[in-house]
This record gives sequence, C-alpha cells and structure tokens, in this order.
Amino acid sequence: MDVLTQQEVRKYREDGYLVLEGFFSPEECDALRERMSEIVEQMDVPAHCRTQFSTDHDEQLRNQGNADYFITSGDKVRFFFEKGVFDINGEFTVSRERSLNKVGHALHAHDPVFKSITHSPKVQNLAEKLGLISPVVLQSMYIFKQPGIGGEVTPHQDATFLYTEPLGQVMGVWIALEDATLDNGCLWFIPGSHRNGITRRMVRTPKGTFPLTDFIGREQNYDDGLFVAAPVKKGGLVLIHGEVVHRSAENTSDASRHVYTFHIMESENTCWSSENWLQPTEELPFPSLYT
Repeated sequence: MDVLTQQEVRKYREDGYLVLEGFFSPEECDALRERMSEIVEQMDVPAHCRTQFSTDHDEQLRNQGNADYFITSGDKVRFFFEKGVFDINGEFTVSRERSLNKVGHALHAHDPVFKSITHSPKVQNLAEKLGLISPVVLQSMYIFKQPGIGGEVTPHQDATFLYTEPLGQVMGVWIALEDATLDNGCLWFIPGSHRNGITRRMVRTPKGTFPLTDFIGREQNYDDGLFVAAPVKKGGLVLIHGEVVHRSAENTSDASRHVYTFHIMESENTCWSSENWLQPTEELPFPSLYT
C-alpha cells in the first residue's frame, strides 16, 4: 500500500519537510522504547564520560576522549550524556535513562528491533515514492529530550554534517515515539529554505591534530518569525530534507520527547565527502535501505 500521495511528495519538495501523522502504530513505538530501556540497562559507560577532572590538562584529555568516542561511533552503538549527571565519584545522580541525551549511531545495523523499523516496507515505500534508486542508511540515533533539561537544538541544516556532492541527496526520517509538542521541544522549520544551499560545513581535521573536527564557514542568522512549528503525535513521522533549516526548543515540560531518527542518502551518482565526520567502515559499509 502506498504511504505517500503525489500531493504529499509535492509538499515535501516545496517545503523541504513533511509531517506524516500515524505512520507507525503505538505498539511499534512502544517496542522501540522498551528495547531502548533494555539497551540502557545494559550499557557500559566509558570512564572518560564518568570522570570530573580538576585541571585544565585533564579537561583537555577528557575532551579529546569524548571527541574520539564520538567520531568513531558511526559503526557502533554508543551513549551520549546530558551534563551534570555524574557525581565526583562517577556515579549517576539521576536514573540511567534520565541521564542520556542520545544513543547512536548504528542502532539500525546492530539491533534487530531498530533495524526492522529502519528497513520496514513502509519506509522503503516512502523512498520509492520519492524516486530514490539506491538509498543507503548513513546513521541512526535515539534522542531522549529529557523532561526539564532537554536542551535547545539551534537552527541548522543536516547537510552541514552530512555533506554530499551534489547537495540534496540526504534525507532525515524522524519518528515520534511520544507526542512532540510545543512544550516538550517539537521541531520547527523554515519552509522552502532547502533551496538556498549551505554556508557551513563540519569537517575532519588532519590526522593527529586536535580538535578532531572543525567548521568551515558560518551558520547564517535566521529570522525567528520564519520558523513554523511541526508538532506531531506519537507514531508520526517527519521527513527532513538535508538542506532545510530546522531547530527545536529546550524541553521545559515534565514530559519527555523520545524520538528515533535516521538519515538516508541517495547513493546513485552521489559522492560522499571524505571530510565528513561520519565515514563507512570495513565492518559497516552504509547498508542499502531496500535490503
């Protein structure tokens, strides 16, 4: 059954994003949340994430450890924490699940529950309706947006971090596992902004240098009045063009905003930049969405 009408295809191409309510069932959402609870319960927290250092030199070493942990996470399942969730002894000051900002970046490859949603026939049908010939999955993330502390995500374009030549070959798939509201940090978009290119890129720095990534160019300043809110109910899906400008506010509510999101690239006649932080590995080449 087709999950995307031609009118919706046109709207996505015109606005650079599309909200599809009721795409996944509540049961499918709950299965992802339950599986993530199991993953969190079994997680191994690296020492450099737990330790609070007292000297500038130690802080630099910790930052380098965190940066390496991030930049080598493309083919692994790793854990990224909110600030201040460990005490001086490296023990949790909140529950394990409340401590996390996100889990990434290869849930789609290593966990059967997340893999089944990523490669579900409905998602494959979406890609086919959009004319994708050889889409591959680049990365995946489970985002928690913790109640009361889930931070703001400032205006950005995904192509800043996932750069291709030509541009326009990357699409985000954002699945609300709980209601995403104005209070708990739903997405906001500037419709049509995907037609204006990008002005900033995050690139790897030369091997052996620190920091491990840097930015070329600068993010533009955006008129806040141009942003349109995109609240979505549990089970809804948001398609995000790689160049559309979007953001989310901090979560000031007492309700979390759990999301599973992943990025797809049309690999046909597309060059993936060797300067991107994320790189395919021998252990995990970018898998085809259609298999």
